[in-house]
Amino acid sequence: MRIHKNWRALVFVASFAAVSVYSAGSAAAMPAVSAEAEVRATVTKVFQDLKGRNYDALYENLPASSRSHLSRERFTNGLRRSQDTYALERIEIGRIKTTGNIAAVDTVLYGRLLKPFATEGKIMAQQYLVREDGKWKVATGDNATIRNFLAANPAFARQFPIRPPRVFIKKDGSWVEFKMPKRPRQG
Repeated sequence: MRIHKNWRALVFVASFAAVSVYSAGSAAAMPAVSAEAEVRATVTKVFQDLKGRNYDALYENLPASSRSHLSRERFTNGLRRSQDTYALERIEIGRIKTTGNIAAVDTVLYGRLLKPFATEGKIMAQQYLVREDGKWKVATGDNATIRNFLAANPAFARQFPIRPPRVFIKKDGSWVEFKMPKRPRQG
């Protein structure tokens, strides 16, 4: 189904928005800036780079674990293939929680699905960030990295369990959750 494929592309983009990071700077370089402010700046910069389709810059700032199993070409090509199906507009950054080298951020990404027809959409996603070499990197799409950090921080994990993104479309002036159809298992 064509719409299913395009919404999957939008979810794909949101996932890479979560994985793709631009550094907000190190704590040593900005001692007066709180970890929460650094995390907020990182999430904002990543969104702006994704919105501006600056995919090479996004790849350079993936966590090391993500770069080790995702080539630059695969990453940038995946985002380029989906760029004509959506247009990002804005992001809302909600609750931010940091503990040591891990952070969780509630976000809502707003945009438009362009194909096969134009409609408003939003994705509610919890972003996980990890600090590497003094810089925050969003690791939401890298479940292995997240699981390792959460296993090492069980209290944080209880407060912020991994939640899948939720996709909504605007229908008759109201937000309606879009449920991805389940694919039959290949046996």
